[in-house]
Amino acid sequence: MTRSATGGPAPMGRSRRNFAGARPVMDDVARLAGVSKQTVSRVLNDHPAVRPETRETVREAMRSLGYRPSRSARSLASGRTRMLGVISFDAARYGPASILTAINTAAQQAGYLVSSIALDSADRNTVVDAVHRLSGEGADGVIAIAPQRRVGRALAEARPDSPDTPLVVLESDLGDGTPLVTADSREGARKATEHLLGLGHATVWHIAGPTGWISADQRAASWRACLEAAGAEVPEPLVGDWSADSGYELGRRLALRPEVTAVFASNDQMALGVLRAFHEAGRQVPADVSVVGYDDIPEAAHLLPPLTTVRTDFAEIGTRALRLLLDRIDGPDTPRQGKSFVPVELVVRRSTGPVPHRTP
Repeated sequence: MTRSATGGPAPMGRSRRNFAGARPVMDDVARLAGVSKQTVSRVLNDHPAVRPETRETVREAMRSLGYRPSRSARSLASGRTRMLGVISFDAARYGPASILTAINTAAQQAGYLVSSIALDSADRNTVVDAVHRLSGEGADGVIAIAPQRRVGRALAEARPDSPDTPLVVLESDLGDGTPLVTADSREGARKATEHLLGLGHATVWHIAGPTGWISADQRAASWRACLEAAGAEVPEPLVGDWSADSGYELGRRLALRPEVTAVFASNDQMALGVLRAFHEAGRQVPADVSVVGYDDIPEAAHLLPPLTTVRTDFAEIGTRALRLLLDRIDGPDTPRQGKSFVPVELVVRRSTGPVPHRTP
């Protein structure tokens, strides 16, 4: 224990520096509290094998010195870096960006930092390198936002090289029991299609997302199954690229066809382009044609007309993924929780209405 000039214990009532005048470190706390450095480490990590009076003495020494434990000190004491890795693709889009925000918020509340890698390419080597980089940085666990099937395949190939790093995947099912969190795209497409059929439309035309994207493929498959179950004609889907520009170009083609009275777009940006195309063609929404989007972007309620859409709770996806990852980190031997589907909701606004009456 540090001694005063008279030989007694030094008072703990004022902040101090160590002998070099530098910021206090764990050794200074141990010296002032009269305990070992290991005991200080245990107090920092709330280890149960510390007597209450000793714990309070150590904490008082920390307060007296103005000691704040560094992240590296906690890492050495706990064997963890308190850092999580996130791999994302197409991070500028509304959905992935919202998920990333939710992950960062939940991680911060749990006392973790997040290291994110946004990839432009989904090839195997790029994905594998990202996993290895985060593992090499000491990430306690990794969340991978994997919206394309080839990303899922690359992650599955990278997995055997980093088996000890807990992993949670969004959208892609790796097929090996790795925890999966995803919105229920099939259910969302079913709700959208049944809503339009319920309004009396003979069939529903579909502007799909790009092939190979899991959510796009699932929505298209569910749309088709719903029409077939209703005995309705199944038009050939038009494939966009998630952008409003592609929705506009495809919408212009649909606007030339008078038999088109209902359109389901695989995301709101493409639906926005469809609305413009029909407006320019002089076809009113919803008097002449009904339009449904997907995702419920913040602007959807302010379009003219306000857009009927399927709401995806991206914040819940990110938060749930973070919780699953922390569960894997805290209890690596606990059974894996498998697939976790986040429910979706149909939000009916004024872009959909009854099938228009046609005079013979």
